[in-house]
Amino acid sequence: MARNKYPEETYQLILDVSTRLFFEKGYERTSLQDIIDGLGGLTKGAIYYHFRSKEEILIAVVESMSKENNAAMKEIRDDPSLTGKEKLEKMFEKSLTNPKQKEVFTVTPNLMENPKLLVYYLKTVASEVVPDYIVPVIRQGAEDGSIHTDCPEELADLMMFLTDVWVNPIIFSMSDEQMIRRIELINTMFKPYGIELIHEDMLRLMRECRKVQYDK
Repeated sequence: MARNKYPEETYQLILDVSTRLFFEKGYERTSLQDIIDGLGGLTKGAIYYHFRSKEEILIAVVESMSKENNAAMKEIRDDPSLTGKEKLEKMFEKSLTNPKQKEVFTVTPNLMENPKLLVYYLKTVASEVVPDYIVPVIRQGAEDGSIHTDCPEELADLMMFLTDVWVNPIIFSMSDEQMIRRIELINTMFKPYGIELIHEDMLRLMRECRKVQYDK
C-alpha cells in the first residue's frame, strides 16, 4: 500500500533514478532490477504500478526532457513577428541548440535495434511534431510568400522524414562524411522552396549529437 500513497512522488522518483542510470550505464545495460535497487526500498510493484516495461520508462524520461523543447517550438510558432520561413529555420536551430538535446541522444539507444521505441518515435513525429508545429509554419510561409509551395502538408512530411529519420544517428549509423553529404542533399532539395534548414553551425551540433550516440 505504501507505494500508492504518494503516486506522483513515486512516479517522479522512478524517472529521476532511471534517468541517472541511463546516463551512467546506458539504456541497454540498465536493468529493471538496477532501477528497483535505486528506489530506496520500494518494490518492483512500485514500477509496475506506473510502467509496464523499461521501454515505457525511457519514453517517459524522453518526454520529460522534451517539454522544454516543445515549449520553445510553441513560442516560435506563435511569434507574430516572424515569417513562416523564419519560424521554420528557427525551430530547427532551436531543437539542436537546446541543451536537453544531447541528453536525449545520451539516454536513447539505437532505434533500429529497438522496434517498439522506433514505432513510438515515428508515431510521435507523425502525429504531434508535424501537424502541431511544422505544417502551421509552412502554411504561413506559403501565405506570406517566404516559402514556395502549394502542398504544405506533404512538404512537412518529407522534411521531417529527411531530418528526423534519414540523418538521425539514433536511427541510421553513418560517418561524418555520410552525414555531411546527406545534409548537403537535403539543403539542395529544399532550396527551390526558399528554405535552408541546416547551416554550418547546426551541422556542427548534429555532428556532436552523432558523437554522443556512437561514444556510448
